[in-house]
Amino acid sequence: MKPSQNVDRKNRIFNRPGFTLIEILVSIAIIGVLAGLILPAVQQAREAARRMQCQNNLKQLGIAMQNYHSSFRKFPPGYISNVDRFGREIGSGWGWGSLILPQLEQYPLHSQINFSLGIEHPSNVNARLQKIPTFLCPSDATATQWKTVKRDPTTGVFQTDICEVAPANYVGMFGTFEPGVDGDGMLFRNQPLGFQSVTDGSSSTLLIGERGFRLGEATWTGAVTDAVIVPDGSDGVGSGPPESASSLILSHSGDGYSPGDRRSHVNQFFSEHTGGVQFLFVDGHVSFVSNSLDYQIYQALTTRAGGESLSADY
Repeated sequence: MKPSQNVDRKNRIFNRPGFTLIEILVSIAIIGVLAGLILPAVQQAREAARRMQCQNNLKQLGIAMQNYHSSFRKFPPGYISNVDRFGREIGSGWGWGSLILPQLEQYPLHSQINFSLGIEHPSNVNARLQKIPTFLCPSDATATQWKTVKRDPTTGVFQTDICEVAPANYVGMFGTFEPGVDGDGMLFRNQPLGFQSVTDGSSSTLLIGERGFRLGEATWTGAVTDAVIVPDGSDGVGSGPPESASSLILSHSGDGYSPGDRRSHVNQFFSEHTGGVQFLFVDGHVSFVSNSLDYQIYQALTTRAGGESLSADY
């Protein structure tokens, strides 16, 4: 190659058009703007998918509850417990979530449980720690296994840890007041109810709803005897006093807060979905109940035999 040809070749290489610094910075800025526009849409799509999965979980629970009713002519009780002569619960505490395990095709887990012994009994340790995806809302990343604690039934003073339990994001509807015995909703201690008890209509009576862990912990296992849950409130979610063991698996609509209200007490309903809470109704359908719903209508949906008249567009 002649020297002149070599020089021409080098000139062609170094004289190729390229990007200026300004062009690079403009390109980066455009990419940043596009990313800023796309990411929220991606996040919304992911939350929509999580919300749909949550809805599907509740539908699966609804099918299981319907199948349980078909077998026993009643829904399961909220939880089962003996009481001593002072009226204090002495266990076993297993709740509706554990009683429908066969209907959720969780036969091996159901067979592991000794229902005559308490949830906290060492023989039930493997069962009570089992996570069940159907009981977990995918939008709640904080729903992990947690430790129940005991308190003195007279003074309310916290005493000691009881046991660890598997989490749940779905709790039963007790009614319009604090969970425990003889609720005006569908699920409470020792008393199973059938469709014949729902005189307000199965399509307008709540059965199960969401509770996010930022408000208060819950478990599919049941009401661990002597346990208590305590509101955290560190991020502005949750209020009220510590609540008793029945609140581990049941919720209520009292205290004046709509579903999903950040001020709700630890044993009410709450979700990580914006704007409200998803509920399963007695007839098996699932609906998103807005936190802007009129409180009196919410209370009416809570009761099974309140005699309220509801329009179809509540």
